[in-house]
Amino acid sequence: MSASVNARNTTHNDRRNERRTSATLTKPRVSSSRAEARLRPGIPDDNLSHDSINSDGKLRPSSGSYRGGTSVAHSYTERLTERHKVTTNESVQLTSRSPLKSYGSSEGNAGIERPLRAPMPIPAASNRRERPAQPPWEPQANLVSHTSAPLASRVSIPPSSTLIPKSLEPHPLGALSPDEQESAILEDLLFVLMGFEGQYIRFSSKYNANEEKDRLAGPSYKVLPGLDPSLRDLTNSVLKMATYYNAVEAFVEVQSRYEFGAINHALCASVRKILKDYLVFIAQLEHQYLSNENFTLHLLHMHTVPTTQKLFQLHTLAQELLKKNSLLDVGLDDSADEYDDDDILEQLREGGELAPGGMSKKLCKGGNVLRLLTERLSLMSGDPTARTLLQTLLRDASRPYMHMLNEWLHHGAIKDPHAEFLIKEQKSIKREKLEDDYTDEYWEKRYTIRDNEVPPQLEGVKDKVLLAGKYLNVVRECGGVDISKEVKDVPLSFDDPQFLDNVNGAYAHANSSLLSLLVTTHALPARLRSMKHYFFLDRSDFFTYFLDLSASELRKPAKAVNVSKLQSLLDLVLRQPGTVAAQDAFKEDVKVQMNEVGLTKFLMGVVNVRGIDQDAPDETMERYQTPAPQSATEEDSKMTGFEALEFKFSVPFPLSLVISIKTVLRYQILFRYLLSLRHLEGLLVNTWEDHHKVLSWIHKGADPKLERWKRRVWTLRARMLVFVQHFTYYCTAEVIEPNWQTLMTRVNGCETNNADGSKSANRTVDELMEDHVDFLDTCLKECMLMNPRLLKTHSKLMITIQMFANYTVQTLTKVLFTADQSLAGSPAALDYLGTQYSARHGVPDQYKAYDPARLAKVDDLLAKYEINFNRHLKIFLDMLDYYAATETVALSRLCAQLSTASEKRDERTFLG
Repeated sequence: MSASVNARNTTHNDRRNERRTSATLTKPRVSSSRAEARLRPGIPDDNLSHDSINSDGKLRPSSGSYRGGTSVAHSYTERLTERHKVTTNESVQLTSRSPLKSYGSSEGNAGIERPLRAPMPIPAASNRRERPAQPPWEPQANLVSHTSAPLASRVSIPPSSTLIPKSLEPHPLGALSPDEQESAILEDLLFVLMGFEGQYIRFSSKYNANEEKDRLAGPSYKVLPGLDPSLRDLTNSVLKMATYYNAVEAFVEVQSRYEFGAINHALCASVRKILKDYLVFIAQLEHQYLSNENFTLHLLHMHTVPTTQKLFQLHTLAQELLKKNSLLDVGLDDSADEYDDDDILEQLREGGELAPGGMSKKLCKGGNVLRLLTERLSLMSGDPTARTLLQTLLRDASRPYMHMLNEWLHHGAIKDPHAEFLIKEQKSIKREKLEDDYTDEYWEKRYTIRDNEVPPQLEGVKDKVLLAGKYLNVVRECGGVDISKEVKDVPLSFDDPQFLDNVNGAYAHANSSLLSLLVTTHALPARLRSMKHYFFLDRSDFFTYFLDLSASELRKPAKAVNVSKLQSLLDLVLRQPGTVAAQDAFKEDVKVQMNEVGLTKFLMGVVNVRGIDQDAPDETMERYQTPAPQSATEEDSKMTGFEALEFKFSVPFPLSLVISIKTVLRYQILFRYLLSLRHLEGLLVNTWEDHHKVLSWIHKGADPKLERWKRRVWTLRARMLVFVQHFTYYCTAEVIEPNWQTLMTRVNGCETNNADGSKSANRTVDELMEDHVDFLDTCLKECMLMNPRLLKTHSKLMITIQMFANYTVQTLTKVLFTADQSLAGSPAALDYLGTQYSARHGVPDQYKAYDPARLAKVDDLLAKYEINFNRHLKIFLDMLDYYAATETVALSRLCAQLSTASEKRDERTFLG
């Protein structure tokens, strides 16, 4: 405090010396007793008076104007000059105040020359008590350590006025006249408004300048007692501006730290410009104080009112930001979401540790700062001054955000070192994981929107912003975007009239570029047609040949199948001249693999996890519930190669975004389902061939019971074959094919030809991806693979048909020889049985002789097959009727077709 006071007195006396040596002598200024106490220690007491020199060389009160002659003036000047020299010699040894700030051009009355203000008279020595000599007070300024805010002040905080020695205390205000009080308070205010304590205006005892929260909240002031009440009211009103200035200056230093992001840095830079203008304004007030003798505290208050309002708006904005950043005292509810869960998970994925200092604490930065500015602007739209101020702050603060936005929209890249952009990038999700990505994480989760940090200006177009950057990012990774090209003619702030046009234009360009890359460059329609050939078996000549070659291998248990052998056979078939697959350009991407989980078990797990069975039928359908299937271990161990076979289709990037492993899984489910129907149809066809070739079936015996039993077997076999064929026809011709045609219409209609020969996109890539997934989901639903009740009943029907076909071919044909008396033991029967068994083991004795009880046994067994098939078929048809009326109308056609396989039909219908 002493250093600052001495520096001010030195500067003040220099100015007075210059004025006194001028040609024209003006009214002397009344000096303060605080200056007299230090600057005139060697002047006799009789030279200290409140009076000034009159024309006769006598002293008179200072209230009168000076009218003396030249000689007297010269004497007065010599006396004052001598006093000045003494003061200068003493003050040079003291620590000086911080360097004077350089001000810009002044406004208003700053340039008008006015009479210099007279110095205030120094009180007489008789009014002061003699104080004992004390050691000089020598406060020192130090440099503080660096912070992450590059422009923050590194000078230590000045010592508080409470530490000033009593010898340096100013003269009490109560001993000064009102004019002298006003002059002293004016001088103090000029320093207080720049953030320093004055002689009579000091920080309150509750304020601690060393505490960051106190500096951010702003200091409160106290005026020493004895000030006139009218002057005190005006002083307290002006001191509000000093509080706002100190708080805003501390806010700028704190919010400029690295962790608060580029948006806060830009906001602080804009506030610094305003504070610089504020200091220029203080310099103009000081010029008025020194040059205008009519400058009073009331005029100072009037001049500061507009600036006070501006600083009040800055102070209010700063306090809101500081509370959101937990730098000021806030309620307990605001600390509930102190840490960002997504950032913690991302840190764990990247191998980070959850150390207390490593967890990312939520800060008000990026879009939240812009949202706060926008809300304040909307709230203060009726105040022209506040509106202009907030518009300037919003414009300046949004510039780095617009730079990131333009980089994302036009290059597909994110340059966001402070994690404040509305698009969040998960760097742990990489393109190499697409081959094992069953959840589409690369497309769905690599780039996401920070919903809580979206500026209001982008709220309506945030989805377009996300998609535009995602599309362009894919094109950029394929080499279709020149990232070194500088983006020009783009809006730089939110208030630019072309702001929304820039977003819409970038979105349209990115969508058109990616669609052209997928549909034209990488031939997406041809890829889809190739997948239809292999997974939906629309042209299955190659597949029939493949099944014939690999039948012996596929009859083995799934775990015993040689996958390499199957892959060799598939490659051989696909390269066979004359087949459809031989001309396919993508046949190299098809691979054979064996699934370890049964189809029904897998689908039941899928529908139970998805919760598709929430809209279950009411209690009227409960009687159709079937028993639980066998344990998973038994099912998996009994699964053959036909049930486990599936194809794998490799797709390069960027087609893997549309034909992802998630969609290939749907293709595989439909393929396994169609393969099971084809396999059952083949088993029943083999049964039909045995019924028309093997002697035991074509021989007409004398026993009418046996002949009726044969007709029952033929009828059941025909009904099962009708059921399988109608089901296959429904799935392929009435479900897959119509939906496929709809999908291809949408894919081929993604681009339209313009008049100038160019192509424009009338659909988006996301819509194309949704169409593809919807096509597969519709096929799965209409094929009844997503309904657990229909799936269980259908599975039981399929198991019944498979068991009947296998039993007929492997056992029933042999047993029939022993049931027919005319064939049992005949040479023809023994010759056929000999072909079924090796010469080493021979024909078992049970098949050589006639057994009268054999017919009754097989009749009971056939009755069980008939009852089981009829029961499940009836349940299945009733459920189809129910779901056709409540969910899927397409099931009504299947119900009408399958009714031909019911037991109510005349058996002549099946036997022809």
